[in-house]
Amino acid sequence: MLIEVKSLVKSYGDIHAVKGINFTVTKGSLFSFLGTNGAGKSTTISMLTTLLKPTSGTATIGGYDVLKNPDAVRNLIGIVFQDSVMDEILTVEENLFVRGSFYGLKGLNLKHAVKHVIALTKANGFSKQRYGTLSGGQRRRADIARALIHTPEILFLDEPTTGLDPKTRQDVWTLIRNLQKEKGMTIFLTTHYMEEAAESDEIVVIHKGEIRAQGTPEELKEQYCTDLLKITTTTGKREIYNISKTTDALPILDKKREQIAHVEIISGTLDDVFLNLTEGFENEHAH
Repeated sequence: MLIEVKSLVKSYGDIHAVKGINFTVTKGSLFSFLGTNGAGKSTTISMLTTLLKPTSGTATIGGYDVLKNPDAVRNLIGIVFQDSVMDEILTVEENLFVRGSFYGLKGLNLKHAVKHVIALTKANGFSKQRYGTLSGGQRRRADIARALIHTPEILFLDEPTTGLDPKTRQDVWTLIRNLQKEKGMTIFLTTHYMEEAAESDEIVVIHKGEIRAQGTPEELKEQYCTDLLKITTTTGKREIYNISKTTDALPILDKKREQIAHVEIISGTLDDVFLNLTEGFENEHAH
């Protein structure tokens, strides 16, 4: 496992932001960390990326403990924050040269690294522009280029497409998927866009500092939501049944064969999963 998190806790006095969570991330996977605002996503990412010290528990990345070997961890990771950390006055290229030098890259090695990440993120068209003049989508590409300058093994993306228009979101998403598939890079994504999480190899849902579920999108849909079978009878009556899988519809359809005018099966979505795991949990504990 590239990332292992065990009993990880972050408290601020009486406030428990992260409450003893456990999860793992497989090397080369696209991993989504889902939760509403205030669920503990950013706090967890800050601990994993050595920006915040855990109160207790452990987290290792590539076998290195985030507390004991922060420098080794930093060399393995690239981070794209929600808010930009680039210098607005410098060009994209200048920003990348500065960033690369932080990692000890010099001379030709630094030049090659900058050229490589500009090509990788398709930032050629605006690499000579000042960062402050870029559009939202261009900024995002530049931010990703910055995170990749030292060839990290894992890329942390904290809600990378928030505030972007649908077309730009799609472009950024294509770039992220290519990095994972072509470069074998591990991507750790936090998002609240369900359709983005649907592309993941694995999803963890965090709510109020606790992990509610972990699995593939298919496993979570199977476990935490149902499909709907809608039947319109020949008399015009509409009947709705909850079914856990499509084959469950067969005995119902068989029984009503003579009376059926129209049939529709609506599959459960990750949105349903997310709502059931967060709101459903609230309702359960309200009684």
